[in-house]
Amino acid sequence: MQRQELLYHCEKRFHFVLTEAALPCRRCSRDVLVAQLDRLMSLSALPNVKFGIISDDTEYIIGPWHAFWIRDRECITIETYSAELNLAQSQEIELYGKVFEALATVATYGRRTRSIITRVIDNLAPHEPETGS
Repeated sequence: MQRQELLYHCEKRFHFVLTEAALPCRRCSRDVLVAQLDRLMSLSALPNVKFGIISDDTEYIIGPWHAFWIRDRECITIETYSAELNLAQSQEIELYGKVFEALATVATYGRRTRSIITRVIDNLAPHEPETGS
């Protein structure tokens, strides 16, 4: 939670892109996951946060083979099962910058992003019997 405080510093800018397939990934209880998705919904509306989701029906320009973080123009961070890789060579930074831009181009933003999150939350919610009128 402390790291999230940084997102509220208006002088900082953030751009996140996730695949829709990553949203329902159950690495925690359903209740915790729903709370996390609700948090993403809120963050997507912050003025200094650009939050995109690549929907399941998107035809990829380039595949999202693994997660990576571009924290600045000097280092790319990749986490693996056994290590954290910090890439600092200019050609690596340039490559990952191009990959990010390609993925960001096919992502959806704003209301469409929030509708995807809402659909995932609805799919996770326990199904209650509908009452007839």
